[in-house]
Amino acid sequence: MMSRQVFLCSLGSLYLSILFVFLLMDVYARPANNSALKEKAAEAKDENEILPPDHLNGVKMEMDGHLNKEFHQEVFLGKEIEEFEEDSEPRKNRKKLMVIFSKVDINNDKKISAKEMQRWIMEKTDEHFQEAVKENKMHFRAVDPDGDGHVSWDEYKVKFLASKGFNEKEIVEKIRNNEELKIDEETQEVLDNLKDRWYQADNPPPDLLLNEEEFLSFLHPEHSRGMLKFMVKEIIRDLDQDGDKKLTLSEFISLPVGTVENQQAQDIDDDWVRDRKKEFEEVIDANRDGIVTMEELEEYMDPMNEYNALNEAKQMIAVADENQNHHLELEEILKYSEYFTGSKLMDYARNVHEEF
Repeated sequence: MMSRQVFLCSLGSLYLSILFVFLLMDVYARPANNSALKEKAAEAKDENEILPPDHLNGVKMEMDGHLNKEFHQEVFLGKEIEEFEEDSEPRKNRKKLMVIFSKVDINNDKKISAKEMQRWIMEKTDEHFQEAVKENKMHFRAVDPDGDGHVSWDEYKVKFLASKGFNEKEIVEKIRNNEELKIDEETQEVLDNLKDRWYQADNPPPDLLLNEEEFLSFLHPEHSRGMLKFMVKEIIRDLDQDGDKKLTLSEFISLPVGTVENQQAQDIDDDWVRDRKKEFEEVIDANRDGIVTMEELEEYMDPMNEYNALNEAKQMIAVADENQNHHLELEEILKYSEYFTGSKLMDYARNVHEEF
C-alpha cells in the first residue's frame, strides 16, 4: 500500500514538473504583447507626419530661437550627415571625409577655396530642401485621404487631435454639428498656434485650403519667403522684451526661463550666452549697430542666401586654416573633423597621402 502511495506521489510530482516545463515553454515561446507599444509608436509616427518639425536642417536657428548646433555639419554633409555617427569606425569616416574633400575641390588643386565651399554649402542645403519636398508628399497623403489635392483646416484639426488620442469619429461629428470640443489647455494652445501658421501658409486668396505646395510651407517655412517672415516674427515676438519688434544683444542672450541648479548647468548657460553673443555681434547684426531688425534676422535665417553661404564658407575655413592661407587642405579638414562632421577621427593623419 505504501509503495503504491509513493508511486502515485512520484507520478504526481512528475506530472507537475512536466506541466511546469510546458508552461515555461509557453511563456517564453509566446510573442510579447507589444500592441500597446506599437500603437504608441504608430501614434507618434502619425503625429510626426502632420506636425511641423521642431528642427529644420540647414537653417541656422531653431523654431524656438535657439541656435542650430548642428548647422555646420548639416551644410557640409547634406544627406550624408547620418552616416557620420559617433560610434562609426574612424577609418571609414576618414575615407568618407576624403571623398567629400575631392568633391568640394572642383579644380583639383588639393585645397578648398571659399568659393568652392560656398558652392558646396548651397548644394548640400538644396539636398535638405529636396528631402523635405520628398517627405512632404508622403505627409500630405496622410492628411488628404480623399486625394482631392486640398486639405481644409478642419480636416487637419481632426488628424491632429486623433494623433493626440482623441476619437476621430467623435471629433468629426462634433465639428460637423458645430459642437464644442473638450480639449485641454495645452493642446488648445498648440492648436491655436498651428492655426495661425495655417493662415500664413494659405496663399491668397485665402480659402483655408492648403494644396501640397502650401502644406510644404506649413511644415517647412524655410521653403517660402512669406513663411520665413512669419517664423522670424514668431522668434522676435518670443525674445523681444520691450515690444519694439527689434532685438538688442541683452534680449538675444537672455537665458530661458529657469534657475541654475548646479555648476554644470551654470557652465552650460555660460556657453549658451557666449555662443549667442558671438553670433549676434559677428553674424546676425549685419550693420554692427547693436540692434537686430526683422530684415537682418530674415536674411540670417534664409538658407538659400548666397551671401550667407559665402560668409559661412569663410567661417568654416577660418576654424581649421592652421597655415593661414585662406584655404583648407585635406589634413586640416581631417584634423578638425569633429567641427565638420560631429565625429572625431583618431590618427587623422595616418596614411593620408597613401589613401587619398
